[in-house]
Amino acid sequence: MPLFALLATDAPNTLPRRLEYYAEHRAFVETAPEFGISIILSGPLQTDGGEEMTGSLIIMEAPDRATVDLFAAADPFTTQGIWGEVRISRFLKRLG
Repeated sequence: MPLFALLATDAPNTLPRRLEYYAEHRAFVETAPEFGISIILSGPLQTDGGEEMTGSLIIMEAPDRATVDLFAAADPFTTQGIWGEVRISRFLKRLG
């Protein structure tokens, strides 16, 4: 199956809401197999000093882009308006 990278940046001034919905988002990510997705790695993006979260990165294996789109659309960070921009790209792993 191909790999996909989801890179999401938080909308402005949403850190309090991100923290409010963080547990719900984490629980949702655990449902990836129900979508036919295998998460390879995931975690929050941070400011340079690591003081706060500013977005998310998820590398996943999925049958196709449409499946990843459905998964991203159902994430609480999407439905609650926390992610401002979400970019999804097919990813070719070279190292690691």
